[in-house]
Amino acid sequence: MNHSESTRKKHKKYLFDAVKNFYKEPLVIEEGKGFYVSDSDGRSYLDFFGGILTVSVGHANDEVNTAIKAQVDRLSHISSLYPSIPVVDLAERLVRLAPGNLEKVFFNASGTEADETAVMMAQLYTGNTEIIALRHGYSGRSLLAQSLTAHAPWRALPTQVASVKHALAPYCYRCPLKMTYPDCGVACANDVKELINTTTTGKVAGILAEPIQGVGGFITPPDEYFNIVADIIHEHGGIFISDEVQTGFGRTGKTWGIQHSGVEPDMITVAKGIANGMPLAAVVTTKDIADTLQKNTISTFGGNPVSSAAANATLEIIERDELKANANEMGEILKDGLIKIQSDHREVIGEVRGKGLMVGLELVVDETKKDRTPNPDAVDRLMEETKDRGLLIGRGGLYGNCVRISPSLNIGRSEIDEALSILASSFRSIDQ
Repeated sequence: MNHSESTRKKHKKYLFDAVKNFYKEPLVIEEGKGFYVSDSDGRSYLDFFGGILTVSVGHANDEVNTAIKAQVDRLSHISSLYPSIPVVDLAERLVRLAPGNLEKVFFNASGTEADETAVMMAQLYTGNTEIIALRHGYSGRSLLAQSLTAHAPWRALPTQVASVKHALAPYCYRCPLKMTYPDCGVACANDVKELINTTTTGKVAGILAEPIQGVGGFITPPDEYFNIVADIIHEHGGIFISDEVQTGFGRTGKTWGIQHSGVEPDMITVAKGIANGMPLAAVVTTKDIADTLQKNTISTFGGNPVSSAAANATLEIIERDELKANANEMGEILKDGLIKIQSDHREVIGEVRGKGLMVGLELVVDETKKDRTPNPDAVDRLMEETKDRGLLIGRGGLYGNCVRISPSLNIGRSEIDEALSILASSFRSIDQ
């Protein structure tokens, strides 16, 4: 039995069955450097999913690794009971980068924790309890996060938190109101008022929403959607929380995904790409909101010095090397290339969408006949073909029919071209 097969058998034996893997024969990834990873059989793959939008500046980035090693040698853990230099330096950096008037930071270990903290703070600040989330959204695995999540394949339990209400998703390709943008007048946004008036007390703590829905399949709303929604939320006593776990730090071509709409959020949550793969998350909000938390609180692993050192190095690279501009430039090339592939495969590729280096494809039965029946089987075949050709991509969407493409922010033209070439040949193969 080879090493890969042994590892797969151990994974199946010892891990929860719910911990799913990509591919019919899951890859055992052992090494990563730059934009490539290698499996235990020595095969190399161009990584265009980036650890679920987490590897911001390439695998095993030398600068980030140097910062990690130096911090480990100095201090690996102390908890939030004591101030630590890398932690306070990171907080200062996040406040400087934050949109609007956000000036206070609370560190967590995961995006789930950050979203939990954000909802609690909204409730404390407003005195209201009901919170709006979006259909097709994803917030994590805790009881509250599961209740916020509106995505049946990721919900292990029925809604446990009754105060969560789900608004229509701004899913133009599959409009829940059967309307067409822009003639619709962004009716899904205006429906938030109806949701509040009919399913809540009329006063809400706020809304927590992803500017682009990640697990949902990179659903990208019209830019005016959040302007309308934010006004409605504020009119009803709530605050606007932008879930930047996947869209933050230049991923969409702007520092924050919400900046595409011009909305200044009252709070943001961040995680994933902040530390190039090290576990770290944060809530960034106003002083007024932060000050409403008066009870004692700690986070054992939130703001860990090693993760914070990694984050400081990662964010320094993103700023110094102007990677949000690179994400915008390379993202346009990527998206244009995917649109060209779509023109050759109009039946199966229903839509190309996204911003920056957060680009999705929705695969359907036959777009030319307006048959938008989700086609997860096509995604299965595509992923096997791309893997065999040395390219790793992601998937998502409520129906499992969306391809998610999100390489490192410092990706270059040659890698974009390589990925597009592999995708083109893979689509030709599945069309046969």
